[in-house]
Amino acid sequence: MKVITTTHTIRTKGNCDIIDISTDVREDIGKAGLKNGNATVFVVGSTASISTIEYEPGLKKDLPEVLEKFIPAGKKYHHNATWGDHNGHSHLRSTLFGCSQTIPFVNGELLLGTWQQIILIDFDERPRNRKVIVQFIGE
Repeated sequence: MKVITTTHTIRTKGNCDIIDISTDVREDIGKAGLKNGNATVFVVGSTASISTIEYEPGLKKDLPEVLEKFIPAGKKYHHNATWGDHNGHSHLRSTLFGCSQTIPFVNGELLLGTWQQIILIDFDERPRNRKVIVQFIGE
């Protein structure tokens, strides 16, 4: 059993920027030379998330619209008062989605659905350089 860790720095636009990182993870599996195991994809920070979605234009519009109704950016949050910033909504959205996903792989292929991609979502209110860590445990 091997453990291999890779890191990616991804430039985001903020404000619910959704980026497909599936290709990065697939390339990492190939470079690692592993056939079977699990890939854990983790984003460092408390205002971004890792999830899966059908990465298509409609859903890329729908998701931010739903989040704006559920956790609006303009609402008064206690976090904003604590730190004097305006990203309380970003922290709440990140908490809802979580910072990681674990995806199994067999014969070097991620076991994702036909229309399922791994995404990084940046909820913060400004562009960022996000650090994404991919760790493989397998053989």
